[in-house]
Amino acid sequence: MLCAVAGASLLALAAFSPPASALEELPFVKPVTQEPAAGTAADFTASRVIYDPRTKLATAEGSVRIIYGPYVLNASRVTFNERTGVFTANGSVELREPNGNVMTAATLELRERFKAAFAAHVKALLTNNVTITARYARRQSDGISVFEDASYTACYDCETKSGDPLWELTSDETVHDSNEKMLHHLNPRLKIAGHTVLGAPRWSHPDPSVKRKTGFLAPKFVHGHAYGVGVETPYFIVTGPNHDLTLSPRFTSKQGPVADVEWRHRLASGQYKVRGYGVHQFSPDETSDKSKQRGAVRSSGEFSINDRWSWGWDGTATSDKEFLDEYDFDDREIAQSDVHVRGLWDRTYVNAQALNFQSLSDGISQDHLPSLPYVTGETYFGEQVFGGELSFKWSSYAIWRDDANAPFATVNHGTQQSRAVGELRWKSQMISDAGLVMTPFANLRSDVTFTENVPGAVDNSETVSRLLPSAGFDMRYPFMANYAFGQSIFSPVFQVIAASDETETVSIGNEDAITLNFDHTSLFLEDRFTGLDRYEGGTRANVGLTYSFLGANGGFIRASAGESFHIAGENSFVTGSGLDGSQSDLVAALSIQPWDELSLSYEIRAEEDLSQINRQEAQLGLTLDRFSGNVAYSFINQEPAYGRLLDEEWVQADARVGLTEGWYVFGGMRYDIENSDVDWRTIGLEFDCQCMNFKVAYTGKDDDTTNEVDHRVMMSIDFATLGGTSVSAGF
Repeated sequence: MLCAVAGASLLALAAFSPPASALEELPFVKPVTQEPAAGTAADFTASRVIYDPRTKLATAEGSVRIIYGPYVLNASRVTFNERTGVFTANGSVELREPNGNVMTAATLELRERFKAAFAAHVKALLTNNVTITARYARRQSDGISVFEDASYTACYDCETKSGDPLWELTSDETVHDSNEKMLHHLNPRLKIAGHTVLGAPRWSHPDPSVKRKTGFLAPKFVHGHAYGVGVETPYFIVTGPNHDLTLSPRFTSKQGPVADVEWRHRLASGQYKVRGYGVHQFSPDETSDKSKQRGAVRSSGEFSINDRWSWGWDGTATSDKEFLDEYDFDDREIAQSDVHVRGLWDRTYVNAQALNFQSLSDGISQDHLPSLPYVTGETYFGEQVFGGELSFKWSSYAIWRDDANAPFATVNHGTQQSRAVGELRWKSQMISDAGLVMTPFANLRSDVTFTENVPGAVDNSETVSRLLPSAGFDMRYPFMANYAFGQSIFSPVFQVIAASDETETVSIGNEDAITLNFDHTSLFLEDRFTGLDRYEGGTRANVGLTYSFLGANGGFIRASAGESFHIAGENSFVTGSGLDGSQSDLVAALSIQPWDELSLSYEIRAEEDLSQINRQEAQLGLTLDRFSGNVAYSFINQEPAYGRLLDEEWVQADARVGLTEGWYVFGGMRYDIENSDVDWRTIGLEFDCQCMNFKVAYTGKDDDTTNEVDHRVMMSIDFATLGGTSVSAGF
């Protein structure tokens, strides 16, 4: 009898387990309260068992251990009253639940067939690192649990010198309504390091088993030049099992209330969301746009059509350019909107998009930004052709803009351009017995382009068609050596490519191949342009070396160097690219990480005779016991023909230093050498542990549009499982 009652008593104790909120890293695990299956045997061990038939009391004493299904109960003494059905355990009571939670109490009493329970000096250690303590805990048969003199904390390891948790939420009484899944606190007090910092008469919030519930979210305090001081008070509304609404009104000192509403909806085939902003400005003269009414809307969605096809969109519409940035909703300078359809099956991929670009900055003219449909696809054929892999890639776009030759004065742009490209590719790979890796390849590309108002073209409207074949051969010979301390791999690389000359460049606008960054990563590409409006023609040879050392301790060294030689035909590149002339710039890179704590990298592009460095980047990273930091330097020469009008040179450094346990100071800055100006800087203080994060920081960043410094101070605090809030102010 005692065994059965003892085993079943575990259910009652589990039933009034105090709830806990979820850590972000570890999801909340609901207490398991289901009764073990009928007929489940209960085992127990004890130093001695006494049964008094006169009083109907059964008592087990001395290291009592009761196992009933997945539950384990340990106590110094357990008693069962057969007449009243009351089960009592006392003396170092410990309950281990099936989900891993551990409950301890001084005494435990169960009634009404385990539906009602009472415990004294309760402590619950939950699997999500939450600890709940209470002087008394009562579980009623109607699903209400009451905790008296309760404390809730997620500080499992973080304690102050006095022994108090870093933070805890205490209350005179906490009521857990398992039916409503709510926690109601009477006189709750938030304590940090044992000191009360915040209190309220009452506070209610969902229990940790709730993922979505209507109610207020943590407020956010903000500040901006356009709207002054503001506070956001988000209110979350569950409108259905698969959709919800978030109202985040912002009350500001200069412009009055600002609306922010977000709707989210999940369907069987996908999901979408719509977010709208709006304001009736009280002081329009304080902002860049003098209109009374300003607003914006953004929506995105993604849906499956079937197992091969999907479609979606991402769109932004605003009343004026600066609204989203001035009210700190969105700091993008250009908003990209698109509607797309994607297909993927077997060896085929298709992507069709309708794109529109909208200026969100007064420094960018809307007339310079295009709209276009863009379609691309690729198919790999299953059967081998001449011992190699055959694929076909195609793409097409049609682009419109109001202003030609923009935004780059050195790059040709028309008011309209339509292009279709088809490219047949073949590649094979052969490895000799000696380890020589040989890869022949061939491409046949054809394109048709229709243009209007391209600067430099013979006619205002032109149609250009081209056939551009190419073929090449790549050969690599890796030499490997194994040592007790690591493995070394050295490989010379030789590549030769022959292609027809690029033609009709004056009549075709350059829309997608503007930028060009020639370095060690692009040395052995078949075509080093970044898009298809340009095409690398002529015959060239690429020669280089690669080296890798993989240490037994996990460290490594990687290095590469090489050069490209233009042998015959017309060179498609011009001054500034590093690829003009018969010999390209030298490109090289070195990356060293002897240990996890130290890393060093360096990249360079220089004239062949090393008379001038055209591009170089260096970075050093170091991590010690209490210190981590990075220093980086970059120089990139101007390339007007490829969209870079000025030289760029800067040095940047950041560091994080541990002070005492959990406290850190961090900072960083970037110095623009060309302009002799610090264009970004930050400094801050942070406390971080497993249960709490606090951060206060200052950031200053140059605004290229206004030539002023945007100063901003941010403070945030987050409590694990409870959430947090933040304050941001610009000045």
